Amino acid sequence: QVQFAESGGGLVQPGGSLRLSCAASGDTFSRYDMSWYRQAPGKERELVARISTGGRSTKYTDSVKGRFTISRDNAKNTMSLQMNNLKPEDTAVYYCNGVHYIDGGNYWGKGTLVTVSS
Repeated sequence: QVQFAESGGGLVQPGGSLRLSCAASGDTFSRYDMSWYRQAPGKERELVARISTGGRSTKYTDSVKGRFTISRDNAKNTMSLQMNNLKPEDTAVYYCNGVHYIDGGNYWGKGTLVTVSS
């Protein structure tokens, strides 16, 4: 069974940058459509960005367009989220998610906390 592990979270000032990473193990990474979700305190989990199995197609929620960039390296079994011009409202636990493109199996990492505060 595939497993995902996030890293790269932390405390950053407004306007700053962070790069999150998601490392996959246990299955062929390129078989998974991958996404980043986030959950802020007291709010529901929301989709932040999605990338197709081959990396050619990406999608972003409106609030992060132009600031965040999702990418993947299938050779290294990793996905990343480059976050620039961070705002306090980006504060949340960020989760790595993968959906198998054939059987629809849905898997989550444990999350990494991003705090944007001065």
